[in-house]
Amino acid sequence: MKKLLSGGVDEVENDHAILPPTLQGPLDLRSILEPGLSSTLQKMFGDPRILKPQERGELIARLRRAVELAPSVTEVRVLLGMALCVDLQAQKAIEELRHAVNMSPDCFVARLKFGELLMRLRICDQAAEHTHRAAELASNPVQSELARRQAATIRTMQREGIERGGYTGLLARLKRPLAKSAQKSIHPVLAASE
Repeated sequence: MKKLLSGGVDEVENDHAILPPTLQGPLDLRSILEPGLSSTLQKMFGDPRILKPQERGELIARLRRAVELAPSVTEVRVLLGMALCVDLQAQKAIEELRHAVNMSPDCFVARLKFGELLMRLRICDQAAEHTHRAAELASNPVQSELARRQAATIRTMQREGIERGGYTGLLARLKRPLAKSAQKSIHPVLAASE
């Protein structure tokens, strides 16, 4: 995706391994996005923490305009969902990425990014389902490797018990010592009498 946004047409045409099939044809994502937006997207992909709140808000507004101009291009919705994630608007990001998946169920990027967001929100069962579907849709080794790594991370999280609602385990651990001390104080001390 970075090469698509930064490179020339020659680089994009030679990089079919990374690009989804919908971007390999005559439609170019750069023709949909506003001029100058690619540099902000490159910053977001490089290190999202360096974007200032104003830059994030502007990026989201510009991507919303791009969605209005090309509502049938799934990848623009995926970019919007990713920008919303960077801006910590998880619910809106879920809606955008879910819409992208519903719009184009066979889009590798939409499935993978929706699975990643669900994984980060600790909704591991759904994340595993979308990541598995992305792995099935992978059309080259790079995409397969991305899906494989994400699936491995999800399996590790499930195995280690990192699920949404993890406070239950913490509260139970805090209550255990309190319950043991309460039990000790309740038992009467019996003195041996002869």
